[in-house]
Amino acid sequence: MSEAQWDVKELLALGRWMDAKPAGLMKVAEEWLKVRDRDGVERSLRANAVQRAFERERGRHNIVLKARQMGITTWVAGRFFLKTITARGVMTVQVAQTREAAEGIFRMVQRFWECLPEELREGALRRSKANAGQMCFPELDSEFRVVSAGDENAGRGLTVQYLHCSEVSRWPGDAAATLAGLRAALAPGGEMVMESTPNGAYGCFYEEWGRAQQAGGLASQRDSGVVQHFFPWWMEEAYVAAPVKEPREDELRLVAAHGLTARQIGFRRGLEASYRGLRSQEFAEDAESCFKATGECCFEVEAVEARLASVGEPLEIRRSGALQIWLPPILGKEYVVAVDTAGGGADGDFAAVQVIERESGLQCAELQQRLGTLELARVSAELAREYGGAMIAVERNNHGAGVLAYLDSVERYARVYEQGGTAGWLTTAGSKPGMVSRMGALLVESPWMFFSRRLLGECRTFVATAGGRTGAVNGAHDDCLMAMAIGQAVRAELVGRGR
Repeated sequence: MSEAQWDVKELLALGRWMDAKPAGLMKVAEEWLKVRDRDGVERSLRANAVQRAFERERGRHNIVLKARQMGITTWVAGRFFLKTITARGVMTVQVAQTREAAEGIFRMVQRFWECLPEELREGALRRSKANAGQMCFPELDSEFRVVSAGDENAGRGLTVQYLHCSEVSRWPGDAAATLAGLRAALAPGGEMVMESTPNGAYGCFYEEWGRAQQAGGLASQRDSGVVQHFFPWWMEEAYVAAPVKEPREDELRLVAAHGLTARQIGFRRGLEASYRGLRSQEFAEDAESCFKATGECCFEVEAVEARLASVGEPLEIRRSGALQIWLPPILGKEYVVAVDTAGGGADGDFAAVQVIERESGLQCAELQQRLGTLELARVSAELAREYGGAMIAVERNNHGAGVLAYLDSVERYARVYEQGGTAGWLTTAGSKPGMVSRMGALLVESPWMFFSRRLLGECRTFVATAGGRTGAVNGAHDDCLMAMAIGQAVRAELVGRGR
């Protein structure tokens, strides 16, 4: 192939040949594309076991869960590059988790082009633009872009034929919104690959994997849904070390189940020493434990998952689903209405209200909605009156002062929680760890207290950061959780006082 004088017509014919012949793209990739291996040596892109498995099983839409450095990003970049240079009017977009990662992918694509036969680079595949992250091929009217998921305009205004979303579990900001925007740009019949190593049992990639899991078998996924691909670390032939002579029981199970060698077990021992508790996350062995291996989540993920699997539907839904009720008020019972004001307003964060039974702590009702301070005060007072004149505990941080003022001046609601003689609950760096710890204990010891999928979902995405702070992972919310944490803290205090 490299000796031919390639023009546009011949490139288009090559593209049709690759589509028709199962191994055609792999053959062209090996002959035309060059990469740098782990030793920094430039070599042909010859598909490894993982890349061949992906090529055999791929569908139009794909999601890939993998161990580290399996070569999927490289293969998809090569695959989509060849698709871009052998068809007319193609727009390919690759989206990386950071700007640095995007630059690294683009350097790889730049090498693909630079190692093409000279007659192609100076002829049919001459580029009119090749700036950072973008190259255009005017003879084909095709374009290849590599962008960062942090770029607010990623994919905006484009029609994309080939879309590669890399390391989705580590995308910044609202990853689900970014992914939705990119999906909207994908042309009917376009090809899409989402891939990532796991990063905890929460977030956009975790949810996408779960949805694909529910779609059924590989055949039905290939026809109408998203094809799942799982690639454990032992599929990479380079992952070997000194052999283990006396394997443990857990290692013997892996040998029996997957045919691992003593040298692969030796590599696994090395991972245990280097990665400790994160080994199962960074070097996945199965598609479940790898998600749950993260040490970031503040709560016991298995307890949260178990409760999520068992909760039913609310008894009553109001305000178009924003207000959910599981346990109606019972005469003679005492209740606490806890209010997290968040940002407030139509464009701010959600406000949240939790109604709990004071004696048992049972969740009775939950509101999650974007509300201004006046409307939030009104709804909170309505719920408190409905639940027998409940105590209202408002977080007085930020917009809480306004809600407290409206409860007093507009709603004339007098039964408001006071802390040290001041109306409202104050969440501080000193009080928040205790609130979070109490919720963690309740989720393990008394998960039956909680009925809300929204609340439990937020528990799953509530993490500890490197700086010691706690909060929702990027793109997630914690308003229902914080309202419940306030309610349980106030309840514990009231019960302790005997009130």
